[in-house]
Amino acid sequence: MRTFSAPDGTQLAYHVTGVGEPLLCLPGGPMRASAYLGDLGGLSRHRRLIRLDLRGTGDSGVPADPVTYRCDRQVGDVEALRAHLGLERVDLLAHSAGGDLALLYAAGYPRRVRSLTLVTARARALGVDFTEEHRREAAALRKAEPWFEAAHEAYERIWAGSVSDADWDAIVPFFYGRWDAVAQAHAATDTAQTNEEAAELYASSGAFRPAEARAVVAAWGARVLLLAGALDSGPLPRVAAAIAELFPQVELTVQPDAGHFPWLDDPDGFSETVADFLDRGK
Repeated sequence: MRTFSAPDGTQLAYHVTGVGEPLLCLPGGPMRASAYLGDLGGLSRHRRLIRLDLRGTGDSGVPADPVTYRCDRQVGDVEALRAHLGLERVDLLAHSAGGDLALLYAAGYPRRVRSLTLVTARARALGVDFTEEHRREAAALRKAEPWFEAAHEAYERIWAGSVSDADWDAIVPFFYGRWDAVAQAHAATDTAQTNEEAAELYASSGAFRPAEARAVVAAWGARVLLLAGALDSGPLPRVAAAIAELFPQVELTVQPDAGHFPWLDDPDGFSETVADFLDRGK
């Protein structure tokens, strides 16, 4: 674990694993400590992974002003890390809600990003969100699973607005391609790793200006990889394809039988796909 100072003086932590050229990794959650990314299915064999703990998560300090948990307010943290590392340009990977932070950083500092890898990532920053319809469509793919009935009933209660912690726990299998021991152990760390207060503020009003961000990425020269899971609802593969259309230099890949954490479902396939994309940009 290493530290640096954010623009407002908050001490932020990052973790370095692996060998090769650096790959700056932004976690999702939102606002979940970067430990859940692990070594991204062995991607650390190909790249030196630099995992940022966002402010108020993991080993990073808690900011004096909670307003700075808002996604756009954290763009400066990413730029401060780039400068701290002494990198002229970065290869950037973001997962889930971290996709919005990566997109806002790319929109604010387009010349600092050499490539962008979005793994089952959000794109609210570009005006694309994931809906109940998307969740239902993906859930229907899992009807043969032994846990489906109870999980789907919990989803229905959540969609109806009657929510309990037990319901949220029950739907977790939908987010994994296989609900096996590895997935269950991974899911069990979520609550302890997530800053709930920060998560509530992350995408709060004013965080995104989609028209401005779309204009920047439409003229962007950096290479982009969008990696979706065939069983994931956020984004569905067809929604990922719509997001891909917003970039001039983009590759879209859909990992078979994968959920929201594709490096757990097929570690070798995931790491080789991302490493190949990055290597072709050298």
